[in-house]
Amino acid sequence: MGKEIERKFLVKNNSWRSLATGKRYRQGYLSRAKERVVRIRTIDKKGFLTVKGMTKGASRIEYEYEIPFIEAESMLETLCEKPLIEKKRYEIGFHGLVWEVDEFFGENKGLVIAEVELETEDQYYEKPGWVDEEVTGDPRYFNSNLVKHPYCKDSG
Repeated sequence: MGKEIERKFLVKNNSWRSLATGKRYRQGYLSRAKERVVRIRTIDKKGFLTVKGMTKGASRIEYEYEIPFIEAESMLETLCEKPLIEKKRYEIGFHGLVWEVDEFFGENKGLVIAEVELETEDQYYEKPGWVDEEVTGDPRYFNSNLVKHPYCKDSG
């Protein structure tokens, strides 16, 4: 069984942009129930099926499996809720940890979120200068919720 412990933050400026090049992600949801989320994702030419349990604090159970790209693409187009989540992910090393910055497009254009995965919930970490307010427990920023409540429609 996998366990994901991550903290999410809004990003306050563009100073992170020169630190990494990003990869295109497309993802959709087969189930968005709070008890279990089932996601299909493509990253470049790879496909993934991910099952996540309910979030408790900054932790949740997670299982992820690589699946054939062509099948992932087909499921995104035919089975997943719309709109799909489209984003570019940048990985930036900072003080021994990898920060993932997600720049969203489509219905969520304008949203930029930084995440850091930790070994324990109480692990010490330093925030880069471009990281702003923590939104770990705010459901408005869960990717699964951005399908039905896109950032561009809820932000103003």
